[in-house]
Amino acid sequence: MAENQNIEWKESWRDEYLKWICGFANAQGGRIYIGTNDDGTVIGVADSKKLMEDIPNKVRDILGIIVDVNLLAQNGKDYIEICVNPSSYPVNYKGEYHYRSGSTKQLLRGAALTEFLLSKTGYKWDAVPVDGVTVADLDKESFDIFRREALRSGRMMEEDLNMNNEQLLDSLGLTDNGKLKRAAILLFHRNPEKWVTGAYIKIGYFGEGADLRYQDEIHGSLFMQADRVIELIYLKYMKAIISYNNVTRIETYPLPKAAVREAVYNAIIHSNYAALIPIQIRIHEEAVYISNDCVFPAGWTVETLMERHRSLPYNPNIANGFFRAGYVETWGRGIEKICEACKNYGVPMPEYTLHLEDIMVKFTPLVQSKVPNESSGTLNGTLNGTLEERILSVIRKSPHITQAEIAAKIECSERKVKRLMKTMIDKGMIERVGGRKMGQWIEK
Repeated sequence: MAENQNIEWKESWRDEYLKWICGFANAQGGRIYIGTNDDGTVIGVADSKKLMEDIPNKVRDILGIIVDVNLLAQNGKDYIEICVNPSSYPVNYKGEYHYRSGSTKQLLRGAALTEFLLSKTGYKWDAVPVDGVTVADLDKESFDIFRREALRSGRMMEEDLNMNNEQLLDSLGLTDNGKLKRAAILLFHRNPEKWVTGAYIKIGYFGEGADLRYQDEIHGSLFMQADRVIELIYLKYMKAIISYNNVTRIETYPLPKAAVREAVYNAIIHSNYAALIPIQIRIHEEAVYISNDCVFPAGWTVETLMERHRSLPYNPNIANGFFRAGYVETWGRGIEKICEACKNYGVPMPEYTLHLEDIMVKFTPLVQSKVPNESSGTLNGTLNGTLEERILSVIRKSPHITQAEIAAKIECSERKVKRLMKTMIDKGMIERVGGRKMGQWIEK
């Protein structure tokens, strides 16, 4: 039998195996067998009687827990079984917290350790009470946004929303013995960064490589951020692709708004705010990336995300606030809805990448050639012709201008400008004279 979540084979005893016992106690419990090889074959242990006394005493004195230690025999060979029950409180080995995950032992650090300690005490990070903040300190606009969206979605009735702010917070489970929880601060305070640095969203538009063209930061309560971020992305950062159905102008954005909205709201809900790192949205011509720090449930992988799964929000109090406002569901269908929106829109499925302490989703937007267009091919030629004329107009006025600057002036992607200008050079319409830095464009 191979090692697994609950079984560990060891040929002989070493005191460092107390770390493995610590890991089992902090997880689901398990058994360690001393006197076996890696596949579980019994090879025997010579000092079994002494170990039967030493092991339970060392576990008790160093880890502070009691384990069952049994002497077993097979084919005349003694081996030892150590049975570890899951502990209801955190167990440490000389100040270190170990955890059994799969067939490995992990040393918990940073955000993972914080989450583990909170879970053992019955708290989630967003449920910890905050001293020195009252309901009067919270933001009226954030309450207005919540009431408006909750009423519009039908998740709460008008008579329930007419209660005062203190009663509303209590009904949402955002208070604890008269104190506001962290979730209440994040959801309703105009400046939650006073308590949680990094509780905001960064958006940047990038050109070639790491060339950052422009950026924004969205601050305020999480409800304010949710209310503004999607509008900002689609008004400033995504240019609609123009097509025509006869004489009707059609604007098609590169990505379905429903998918981007769901992904951003997922990031807000599941972000590990204890890491003090903002949610980041990188927008390129060929891809959009949304990333946030997170603590994944034990044993979950990217494959788990893409399958149907139950809702397990990292910040359940924040998630409940967003659910009541009608922003999200609570069935674990967020990624399923994102995939459905992408499929219906005709863009590739989102790609998720899970790193040690963060998750990133990549969207691949529509390209010009895939935009539905029922008009004749003449129109595309006309549009390209119009762009060529605009490029010529720009270089007449500023011969030394760069292609990136041209793209910004005519409000077109740099990639398309480069492609068009190469075609214009091939056609003999323009010429580049001189070097890259000191050269200039000449109209022929």
